[in-house]
Formats: sequence, structure tokens, C-alpha cells
Amino acid sequence: MPEQNKNNNRLFLLDAYALIYRSYFAFIRNPRFNSKGLNTSAMLGFTNTLEQLLNKENPTHIAVVFDVHAPTFRHEMYKEYKAHREEMPEDLRTAIPWVRKIIEAYNIPIIEKEGFEADDVIGTLAKKGEKEGYQVFMMTPDKDYAQLVSENIFMYKPGRGSDEAQIWGIDEVKENFMVDDPDQVIDVLGLMGDTADNIPGCPGIGPKTAMKLISKYKTVEGLYQHIDELKGKQKENLVAHEEQVRLSRKLVEIIQDVPVEFDEKSLTKDDADTEKLKEIFIELEFRSMVQKLGAASSKSAAPSDASFEQGTLFGGAVEEQQIRKDLINIENTPHQYFLVENAMQRASLRAELSIQPEFCFDTETTGLDPHSSEIVCMSFSFKKHEAYCVLVPKEWDAAKKVIEEFRLIFEDEKIQKIGQNIKYDMLMLMQYGVEVRGPVYDTMIAHYLIQPELRHNLDYLCETYLGYQKVETTTLIGKKGRSQITMRQVPVEKLNEYACEDADLTLQLKEAIDPELDKSGVRKVFEEIEMPLIPVLADMEMAGVSLNTRDLDDYAEKLRHQLIDLEQEIKDLAGEDFNISSPKQMGPILFEKLKIDTKAKKTKTKQYSTSEDVLIKLVDKHPIVGKILEFRGLKKLLSTYVEALPKLINSKTNKIHTSYNQAIAATGRLSSTNPNLQNIPIRDENGREIRKAFTASDENHMFVSADYSQIELRIMAALSKDESMIQAFQNNEDIHSITASKIYKIPLSEVSSDMRRKAKTANFGIIYGISAFGLSERLNISRTEAKQLIDGYFENFPQVKAYMDESIKVARDKGFVETIKGRRRYLGDINSANGVVRGVAERNAINAPIQGSAADIIKLAMINIWKELKKEKLQAKMTLQVHDELNFDVPKNEISKVEKIVKEQMENALDIGIPLTVELNTASNWLEAH
Repeated sequence: MPEQNKNNNRLFLLDAYALIYRSYFAFIRNPRFNSKGLNTSAMLGFTNTLEQLLNKENPTHIAVVFDVHAPTFRHEMYKEYKAHREEMPEDLRTAIPWVRKIIEAYNIPIIEKEGFEADDVIGTLAKKGEKEGYQVFMMTPDKDYAQLVSENIFMYKPGRGSDEAQIWGIDEVKENFMVDDPDQVIDVLGLMGDTADNIPGCPGIGPKTAMKLISKYKTVEGLYQHIDELKGKQKENLVAHEEQVRLSRKLVEIIQDVPVEFDEKSLTKDDADTEKLKEIFIELEFRSMVQKLGAASSKSAAPSDASFEQGTLFGGAVEEQQIRKDLINIENTPHQYFLVENAMQRASLRAELSIQPEFCFDTETTGLDPHSSEIVCMSFSFKKHEAYCVLVPKEWDAAKKVIEEFRLIFEDEKIQKIGQNIKYDMLMLMQYGVEVRGPVYDTMIAHYLIQPELRHNLDYLCETYLGYQKVETTTLIGKKGRSQITMRQVPVEKLNEYACEDADLTLQLKEAIDPELDKSGVRKVFEEIEMPLIPVLADMEMAGVSLNTRDLDDYAEKLRHQLIDLEQEIKDLAGEDFNISSPKQMGPILFEKLKIDTKAKKTKTKQYSTSEDVLIKLVDKHPIVGKILEFRGLKKLLSTYVEALPKLINSKTNKIHTSYNQAIAATGRLSSTNPNLQNIPIRDENGREIRKAFTASDENHMFVSADYSQIELRIMAALSKDESMIQAFQNNEDIHSITASKIYKIPLSEVSSDMRRKAKTANFGIIYGISAFGLSERLNISRTEAKQLIDGYFENFPQVKAYMDESIKVARDKGFVETIKGRRRYLGDINSANGVVRGVAERNAINAPIQGSAADIIKLAMINIWKELKKEKLQAKMTLQVHDELNFDVPKNEISKVEKIVKEQMENALDIGIPLTVELNTASNWLEAH
């Protein structure tokens, strides 16, 4: 940040639409919605950006400048100006009024002028402010503003995520545009044109060429005065399009005489109206933000260190009724919550529960890990606004005795048990030797199937479906930190109210959500796949998987030695000592000293990018690049897996117990957390060593691994009904070699390994709607070759293209696509007028039915295998699920039986008209069994 001027006046002018667009597209792959279905991404992102600015920079004066939706003088000058610009996304259009409300609640002036664009208004105010003695900061990601930079006018480019904002003064503009003065930026922009605004510039001249020409000839005028010094096509284009270039220069020039007044008083930063902000944030359901606003007065200033992310916005706590004035809560809702403290009361409750067709239950525990926590109480509800809390003693034997009393109730297969994330409660009971049997109903998963993209936690569901604000856990035990207590320490009266409320609300949610399963057409997926899968996952998590820590410790030592050797090799190749983990030190060595890539660009933080995707393209340029990538890979392997996994072994079981999540991935895939065992690398030798550490439980067991072969391609063949693909799978032929043979129009015998590799990438890329650009990036080939690959693919598999087009059409007509079993993926942006937004939805329309069907198939296989193992009374345990792969811990005397069951159930989980093939291997560890 430049040194402040003498009068300390610092004016920030915000380019509204540039920042709003930036905020919206930051969430494009993970949009935020409130319970009414309103996309709140732009509001959230803009508010965060604004709040970070206010807290970090503490401007004395500020304004937000909007474009006016009307023709400007540039349209009169050139009628095609901005003619091809993408339509504003519909969700973004809806967000604009909300953003304006937020700005007004911050008491920040909004400035706009009909006939002029925001950059002209900002340019004018910036120059006027400079004359009045202000330091002016133009907050925008738009490069065009660089032309306005002067001694006291700066570009303020907001950072992304943890990146710091960039401030461009005269020196930064000179460096980034290769000019002697910021005024020359106009000439550079005019020469290169701007496709986004449909400013033509000169054909064949891009940014680098434009900068070189202006660096040499200073201006467009100077360039044409020396036009005879140029040669070839470049000269021809400049001569032929001289009028167009001169027009483009006029179009990109930001004018500085817009008729707007510089009103110092109106630009002064005032305190925010916290009451108005609260109302807006409540409506948008930015609940944590409301809490952070606190009980400050309606004219309270934001503290300098506040931010939404850190949880200190305006400071203080807010009362529950202030957060949700429109919601009912426990204090104003009639209810009867009973505390069950003795044997007689427990017996009476069991008698009531035993005659119910269904009841809801919940457990309150000492922690979040079901493998190390204890049950503090169990709550039950079978009637609206009525619930019972059974206290469980702290002593293990006494606790086990109380829980044992309810065994027959939990194991009664005629009674349906209802819960919110019921798998957790089932796992807690399993720690005490009690199994939950019979049909289960999970409200979290029901909502996930109905609205897979939204949140599914109990607080959110209660607000959405019941209009109810439940007691928050943190009000009982506090927030994370040293001062946080456990449920065991909560006063009994408060514990009773809290626990009973959870069970009561979950019962009510079941009644509210259940009809939506039919309306959404996902009842069968819920009842035939997701609910039967819950006890399967509970058993898997309970079983855990064994880990050979001695092997991992030895491997860790080996990796550390490899890293030391690699580090020295890299330094030797660099010819100097430097910190290999520092991109700031590495960049100059690679791109200035070794000159590996003379076209390398610096990032917004004025550093060379040394990210993996950048270095992968440069592997063949210098041996140091491959060594650096290897070093990074080994370092990540060591910290993320080799050193971390042994620390996650449960001290009671000596096993790792991952948690499988059914309600996260919108496609229906399971995800794994604490730890994530689905991302363990297997492609190189070092990564495979980690799998080697996952072993059978002891010398009397073996590790059995079963993996679907190319299941997603088989599903694509089934859905598209492409005859060539179907025939290849029915004949058990190598689909990638077949694809290469067809694309390259050569006999199968002439297909090279490189051709097969490219065909394989195309096969799987097509499923994800890959573009020529994406394929070229992935294969490191030209876009022309990538396009030829894709065109050749569709020429030889025409029904695949027809399927993709039909999937998009169905999504446009219905607003969703479905898997073979009826799981839905909603695609609200499929008809968006904005190409970027629509493109994401179209790719999901193609892939979701395929990936979702694969997820459904393996889930069905898991359910059927689990049932068969129980039916046959086998001791074998399913221990891991990794995408299309299942793993088992099997006693040696059961191996043949288990292998038969697994193969049969996996290959016959669902008839798709094409054989499902399973590769099955048995060994002492995961690596050798894979």
C-alpha cells in the first residue's frame, strides 16, 4: 500500500459489476442457495470483498459505481460495441437488487450516470479526487483501468481466497504493459482489441505483440508513422485495418469529463446500519453473519480486524430471537419433554416404544467420533411435541446395562427407526453391543435425494420445513477451543430440552419431507438403495481396516532420504542454494536464470507461477522440472498419508475407521472422510507403497479386492445404445484399442501404446463433456489434434453424440436428468443465456446419469453382498469402498465362498444390457490384491 498523503484522505471507487461478476463466478461450481432456492453466491462474495476492504484498508471516502443499462456514447460511435457479450446469468440478474440493498445498508453511496459506463465515471471521479489531494484507489479486476494510474491514482485488484490484493501504481503498469507511461495502455488496448467488449483491434495482433509494438513506437500514431519498418502479414493487417485500429483506440479510452460532481461530504465513509444489514442477512440466510453482527447499535462501525471468515464482524453475540424473528422456537412452542432417570421410568418408556409402528431416536455423546465417544443420553419421540430423554451413566458397565435394556426395542425388525444422520447413532449403539435392525428412515438422506445441491443439517431443515429455530449445540457446549465442554458437563435440565427437541423435530421433519420423495420421483432410490445401505456402511465403519505402521514408518524414513537426495539434485541443477518450497525463490531460477520458458508470466502477486499444471508442460524443457515435480509429490505423500495415517489409528481397535458420507456428492457417489481413503494415489510406485500398508487383519485373514472394469464406459454404451461400443464390451475386447483403431482409421494390430493412451483419455473425457481445449491440456497436444480426436470419436461412435445431445435436451425440458434407477440431478442453469454457466450444466447433464448410475450399481452390490454374508453366517467383513472398488477382510477358510458371492453380486447388481465385469484378487495387502 502506498504511503498515505498528508491529509490522510483515501478514496476507494468500486467497479460494481466487475466485482459482482467476479463474486458470482467464484462460486460457479459450488453455488450457494438459501432455503427459498435463491442463489446467494454474488451477494455472499461481494459482501465478503467489501468487508475485507473496509477492515483492511479503512478508507476515509468510498463509493460504488454502477453501469446504467442504456446505450452509451461508445454505442453511437460503434454500433457493434459489446454486441456479442454473453447474457447476464439469470441468478446474477436476480442478485443485483440485493447487492444494491447491501451497499445501501453499509451507508455507501451508489453512483451511476446514464450514457456513460462505470469506468468513465470512476475515471472522472479519480482525476477530480487527485486534484483535491486524495489518494484514489480504483477497485476492479479490469485491466483497462491501468490507463488512469498516476502518482496518486492506483488500481486495487482484489485477491482471491487467501491471496493478497494487488495494488498497481505507475511502476506496476509499466512492468505489466511494457510501456513508458500509463497513457500508452490505451494504445496497447486499442491495438489488441477486446473480444469481451467486441472491440476489433487489429487481426493477428495479440497482447504480447501489441505491447512490443507500442514499447517501440510509443503510440498507435507513432506506429503508423513507421509502418514501412514492418513486414509481411503484420504490416498488411495494420494497413488494411488502420481505421478499425484508430476506432478501437477511441473505444478503449476511458473519458475523464463525465458530468458528475465530486461531493466530498457524500463520499465520506459512514458507519453501517447494522439493523438493515441484519434484516438483509436474515432474508438471505447468512446466519453466521447475523450472529457476527452482534448486539451492536444500528450505527456501529466495523472493527478493523473483522471479517466474515474469522467470525468477528462487528463483534459480539446476538440473541436467538434477533436472528430469526419470523421463526418459532422451543420457548414459544407448547411441548412435553420428559426426563427418564430410573429403571421404572425406562420400563414404562420401553413398553410405549414396543407398540409403535415407528419412533425417532437420537443420541447425545461426548464427541463427534463414534469410535471414541460415549453416549450421554438417548432421546425418543413417537408423538409430535412430545419426547423422552434417557440418561446414560458415565461408568461403562452401568451405561452398558442401561443401553442393554433397550436392545429388544432397537433390534425389533417390525418397528421403523427414524433419525437425522442415523448411521452415527447406530454406530454409537454398536459400541455398546446393540444393533439397530429393521427399516430405518434418515431425514438427512431423504432431503439429500430431494435437493442434492442444498444443505441437509438439522438446523437448516427445521428452518426450511418447520419454520422452527432449534437450540444450537454451541449454546450448550460453546465453540471449539479450550473453553468448550462436553455434553456430559451440560446441566441435566438443559440437556433434556436439547436432546428431546432433536428427536421431536426429526420426527416432525419425517412427516414434512416424506411426501416430497414421491413428488420428486426418488422414493425407490430412497427405499431400495440409500436406506438399505446405511447398516452396510455402519458395519464397514465399525469393522475398520488394519494398517501396518512398521512398514509405513520404514517407508517414511525412506521418503525422507529420497527428499534429501532430490533436494540436493535440484540445487545442483539450479547451480545455487534456494528454498525449493518457495515459489518466490524458484520462479526466477527457472524462468530468468535457466530460461526454461521465456514466455512465462508472473501471477497477480508479481511472482512466476510454478504450479503443477505449469511445470507439467515444461517437463521436457529441463531435467530440473521433473525433479521438482517428483520432490513435491513425495513431500505431499509423506505429510498427507505416510506420516498422517498412523496417527489416525483408533487406540481401542488398532484400526483406521473412515466415515462414509451418503449426502455430499450430488452425483450419488459415496465420499470418505476422517481419513479420506478414496484419494490414496496408486499411479506411481511411491503411491502404491501406501496401499501396501493396508493389510488383512491378521495372518488368518486375507485382503480381497474386487473392482468393476470400465463401468462408466459400459453404462455410456448402455445408455447411448451405440452398437460399436456394445459389441466391443460383449466380445470382451479392449475398448481403448478399439477406439484408437476407429479414430485413427488403422487396423487394431497397428495401434500404438501412445494412440491407445490418447483414445483412453478421450473415452473417459467424453463422459465428462470434455472440450477440445480440455483434451489438449490433458494430453499436452495441440487443440487441432484434440479436436480431430473428438471429431473422430463422434464419427465412429455416433450414438454417443446423440445420447449427449439428448441428455442436454432432457435437462432443458425437465430441469433435471436421472440415473438408470431414477436418482435425479437438478440443473437449474441448463437454460441460462450465459454460455459459461450453461456449459457447466450441460456437462453435468451428460455425466450425472453415467456417474450416478455407477454409484447406484455399486451401492446395490454392497447391499446384496452384505445380505449374503449375513445369510451365510460368514465372518468376512466389507472394509473399504473406493469408487468402483470393494475390499474385504476374509478368513482364509471363507475365501472361495466370499469370492463367489462378491463376483456374482457385483456382476449382477443391475441388468444394463451389457456385461458388468469384475476383476477380483486376493493377497495379504491392498496393493497386491489390486
